Amino acid sequence: MVERVDLSDKFAFDSRSLDSLKQSARNDSPEALKSAASQFEALFLNLVLKTMREAGGNDNPLDNEQSKLFTSLLDQQLTQNLAKRGFGLADSLIRQLSNNAGNQIINADPAGKGKVFNPQGIDAYLNNLKLEPQKVDEVKTSESSIQRIKDFESKLGAHAAQASSETGIPAKFLLSQAALESGWGKKEIKSIDGSASHNVFGIKASKNWTGKTVNAVTTEYVNGVAQQKVEKFKAYDSYADAFKDYAQLITKNPRYQQVIANSADASSFAQGLQKAGYATDPQYANKLTSIIKHSFSA
Repeated sequence: MVERVDLSDKFAFDSRSLDSLKQSARNDSPEALKSAASQFEALFLNLVLKTMREAGGNDNPLDNEQSKLFTSLLDQQLTQNLAKRGFGLADSLIRQLSNNAGNQIINADPAGKGKVFNPQGIDAYLNNLKLEPQKVDEVKTSESSIQRIKDFESKLGAHAAQASSETGIPAKFLLSQAALESGWGKKEIKSIDGSASHNVFGIKASKNWTGKTVNAVTTEYVNGVAQQKVEKFKAYDSYADAFKDYAQLITKNPRYQQVIANSADASSFAQGLQKAGYATDPQYANKLTSIIKHSFSA
């Protein structure tokens, strides 16, 4: 007797669930096609929800890695429940895969008795369906992401080019760091009255800073543990002033000499900033390198 495995409550990110689904397919289970299509619909809905959250931004100063993990798990469960009800995508996939001989999910019966199920076809389909979570997080070709990059470059590109000529650091590196520090402009530090500080590099105000300042909640890592603190940051009259001050900081402060020396390579530049103590986030270099490599073309 063939064991029927109900995977409706399991998410496709779980490799064990996928293995069970593939085994069900090998046992000539027509229900496997429906389950696979439902899993794909859940994945699609999860991406939509993730994109909506990113587009809306999150200015909660109490947000941390634990809350982000909880939100991610909640979204997975929510989209799985939504997929159970169905939005029509799974049904469309089933119709397409059933009628498209190239997919070889359901083949014509040589004996002329209709169609027969092809478990090898769905096994290959499931291998394509299996997306690693980090790959899902790196979807960078959506229209919203492309437009976000274009808008950010249009707004700050000229200032980055000027700072690049002063420091020798590629403009795309500077734009990427500004994007990381300011959350693509959505988390730019603001004054108490809501006015912009133009501080897109998260530069704190030292004791000898005579310009304007603004207090803001920031996340600092102490011995690898994230902590919320209120710090004093510089405030500028314009983005041009912010990029100019950043250029002076990088070129005049001795601790960033190696950053300038290794600014031809994205990873070396990012690692140099982290080693020099620009930020306390242990993943700062990895995040910056990812933005540089996947966002700005020049």
